[in-house]
Amino acid sequence: MDFREYNREAWDREVERGNQWTVPVDGETIEAARRGRWEVLLTDTKPVPRVWFPDLDGADILCLASGGGQQAPVFAAAGANVTVLDNSPGQLARDRLVAERESLDLTIVGGDMADLSVFSDGSFDLVFHPVSNLFVPDVRPVWDEAFRVLWSGGILMSGFLNPAVYIFDLELMDSTGEIRAKYTLPYADATSMSEEAVRRKIERGEPLEFSHTLEDQIGGQTEAGFVISGFYEDRHRDDPLAARMPTLIATRAIKE
Repeated sequence: MDFREYNREAWDREVERGNQWTVPVDGETIEAARRGRWEVLLTDTKPVPRVWFPDLDGADILCLASGGGQQAPVFAAAGANVTVLDNSPGQLARDRLVAERESLDLTIVGGDMADLSVFSDGSFDLVFHPVSNLFVPDVRPVWDEAFRVLWSGGILMSGFLNPAVYIFDLELMDSTGEIRAKYTLPYADATSMSEEAVRRKIERGEPLEFSHTLEDQIGGQTEAGFVISGFYEDRHRDDPLAARMPTLIATRAIKE
């Protein structure tokens, strides 16, 4: 299966379904950002600390696999020069909608998060990469490409899943509310679930996911050349597992 093509179409369907990560920001959010009052998410609920950011006025930012009309328009309203790249045309249409509605200048590019060959070396001050690399089989090319397109001293901010979440199957929750472990790591929907479960997920048109080890998520960044300079954990909203453990991780890394 061509996972990139399948997940492109699946995320276009998520746009039609109104997935929370496909709902664009409103005009009040953009006006606040123009006045310097803004916040964005790398993970599910916890805003990125403002101290993680450079001065956005005139900064060149790549919103990587970050379509949906949420982060990129906010950065543009705050004064940055923003490019947003995403695999889903439907997600990019959300950014285009906000840009046209609010008279924002956004560069919108369709493409693969692991192939940034359309951009020259050292093109950006900041790569902003919210939770999305669970939809690609191999995350290390994402870090390598992010490193290449940043200038020396540039910043990578990324959000990703704690791989431990993939051990559990919430459908196995018993009558007491206990969550049971089912899978081993590394996990991938296409190979870890039963053929019947995979078939049902594809019939529902849902994106297919892949776990990535912390060695690949964090070690992959350092091996690409980054120095980790910030870290926090977050939890999914309305998720029984999140009541028991942090389910999400965010990192700030510098190209030195």
